[in-house]
Amino acid sequence: MTNPLLQPWTGPFGLPPFDQIRDADFGPAFDMAMEEGRAAIGAIAENPDAPDFANTIEALEQADALLDRVAGVFFNLAGADSTADREALQRDLAPRLAAYSSEITNNRALFARIEALWQGREGLGLSAEQARVLMLYRRMFLRAGAQLEGAARARLTEVKARLAVLGTQFSQNLLADERDWFLPLAQADLEGLPDFVVASAAAAAQERGQEGHVLTLSRSLLVPFLQFSPRRDLRETAFRAWTARGANGNEHDNRAIAAEILALRQERAQLLGYRDFAAFKLETEMARTPGAVRDLLMQVWTPARSKAEADARALTALMQDDGINAALEPWDWRYYAEKRRKAEHDLDEAALKPYLELDAMIAAAFDVANRLFGLSFRPLDLPLYHPDARAWEVTRDGRHMAVFIGDYFARGSKRSGAWCSAMRSQKRLGGDTRPIVVNVCNFAKGRPTLLSYDDARTLFHEFGHALHQILSDVTYSFISGTSVARDFVELPSQLYEHWLEVPEVLERHARHVETGDAMPREMLERLLAAQNFDQGFATVEYVASALVDLAFHEGAAPADPMARQAEVLAELGMPRAITMRHDTPHFAHVFSGDGYSSGYYSYMWSEVMDADAFAAFREAGDVFDPALAAKLERHILSAGGSDEAEALYTAFRGRMPGVEALLRGRGLDAA
Repeated sequence: MTNPLLQPWTGPFGLPPFDQIRDADFGPAFDMAMEEGRAAIGAIAENPDAPDFANTIEALEQADALLDRVAGVFFNLAGADSTADREALQRDLAPRLAAYSSEITNNRALFARIEALWQGREGLGLSAEQARVLMLYRRMFLRAGAQLEGAARARLTEVKARLAVLGTQFSQNLLADERDWFLPLAQADLEGLPDFVVASAAAAAQERGQEGHVLTLSRSLLVPFLQFSPRRDLRETAFRAWTARGANGNEHDNRAIAAEILALRQERAQLLGYRDFAAFKLETEMARTPGAVRDLLMQVWTPARSKAEADARALTALMQDDGINAALEPWDWRYYAEKRRKAEHDLDEAALKPYLELDAMIAAAFDVANRLFGLSFRPLDLPLYHPDARAWEVTRDGRHMAVFIGDYFARGSKRSGAWCSAMRSQKRLGGDTRPIVVNVCNFAKGRPTLLSYDDARTLFHEFGHALHQILSDVTYSFISGTSVARDFVELPSQLYEHWLEVPEVLERHARHVETGDAMPREMLERLLAAQNFDQGFATVEYVASALVDLAFHEGAAPADPMARQAEVLAELGMPRAITMRHDTPHFAHVFSGDGYSSGYYSYMWSEVMDADAFAAFREAGDVFDPALAAKLERHILSAGGSDEAEALYTAFRGRMPGVEALLRGRGLDAA
């Protein structure tokens, strides 16, 4: 039979033929794609003609076209809709793809051509974009060990292959723990839970083939349970299961894997001549050094901890009013914080959620994109990879810009969290290629699906990433869309969250799911006034995670990461009733791959910029100011990695910001 992954995709917008692809197609397709890639790379390296930009760099850009296409489909499905066959293939592919990548960067003849271009770059007549792409390719090869010799070169190849295996194993272990655990809830266990939580628990039971109601480890179900359940025993059971993911002493335990990953990263860095992995990783980021990262995080940590400790005293008093004369525990915090929010801000999430229905919030995100960037969204009725996924064509002035796929509901086959990816990236080389962009979330399904305000922020956040892909306008895929420094990539996503705070956006889209009435003005005002409520907690749990990540990668790798984690938290004076947002055994950002390793701080580095960037719109007197939106698109959203992040931001804002706007935005400036 013909393998649909290896045929031209002639359907609408060149989308993958999801209804024809079977799991058995992926293995042969990867084999063929790597074979084609090897042949293309060999032809470039052995080309008898003198190297020039077209026959070396542009040829490299196109050498893996088939592999990019197959991988773009497979890895999206592996994260969003895992199956046993996909997990097995992912384990098989991890070392093979790492070895394939090493073959390319270890190819001496190929690197010699790149180095010749670099040394003669002044006489090549390159455009600014081409010069940037040449520099990035050379840097990638150098950081992959292209100049290593003998045993060091061979060992680095082994290390990278093993890291790929371990990262895949870490992710699959975490998914297995999340998929396998659920807590049946008897009727009495539903006491005090709002209707939307009860409905989500019923939907979760149905998804798992259970009767009645169950609690799962999906954040969008578990967090509301912790907020509203008066059953302290059940809150403790749920919280302990949530924080024990990857550390249950079973076949899915991630603790030894984390230790081996850290040791191998340290070895990798030292093979390349760096003191430690943090120095290696941060060299190419905006922060540059571990010291700069720590300075930022500690500027925020001190006022955040002070605020959290004051909040803990207030929550303890509320708990004592309930007759519980015990220390405030992590499974108590959200329950009493919700009580306090209702008392101080008269804001009840159960009353708020009917105004934040999923489809209405999608429409709000689309409306903001239309008002800022002139984008329009047309629903598409096409076969996709899962019945929950849906798609839209994105256009501007009648021109096709992208296909956007939204996959919003939690399920057992989907890894936790929320993310944006591209099945196909924008580029102009070889013809105008428009992207296929995917947003994946884990909202608890309901009928209808009602979001918390935090869920709605997540939706806007991921759509901000999507706009970075949709509006990309570069020639080379190597710098397309979100291909930027890790501590810059969160700027568009976190900036976009601010438009959810705009009263006219909520007035237009936050309408009661049953009556259609707009959110009452006084509720809207209370919601916006309470935005910084519990920021001490939120900031402490995040910054603690970022500082532990940094400590893991500075100096010698810890033999026992859990012991090192405990040491760091003790040194920080971590409040006892707050835990890290991501405990080491389920810290997927750091251990499922290298993306956020030694880089979890990136969200806060970007937040310094997003707070300052939105201030520019406020200063303009119109948060939809067309000239400023055009400037944002030109210098950041469409520019990809075409320049250094500092240069792109400065072109937009005129200067780099300080931490003050971030502290004001989190309500920590007076803490």
